[in-house]
Amino acid sequence: MTMFHTIGAASDRVMTTLVAGLEIEFGRGAAEALAARFLEAEESDFLWDARVSERWLGAYESIDEENFELDRVAIMGRLNGRWFVAVSIIDGDGNPHGLMGRRNFGSERQAREAFAATH
Repeated sequence: MTMFHTIGAASDRVMTTLVAGLEIEFGRGAAEALAARFLEAEESDFLWDARVSERWLGAYESIDEENFELDRVAIMGRLNGRWFVAVSIIDGDGNPHGLMGRRNFGSERQAREAFAATH
């Protein structure tokens, strides 16, 4: 049997699932703090995976002059119960390489307005 969930519902479970897995390994007291560290360390990847909308903004001009092209992409989504809008740095294969900024919002409407204005 196949089950479908909205991306918002799935991304809201990220922290719960992460904490549950860490509790098994490290105990209840450390799990939430470790989960927050995981999210912080891998923020770009988590936000990219939790996006519900994306819009190409243009090429990313790297100071390091890397051997591959990167793009700036505005993303909007929901992670851990909070709506966000961010600008991600993405390679040609759709892999995130970093963030240029992120803002959190209390409602989807506020996030959509900010997403529309992101440039």
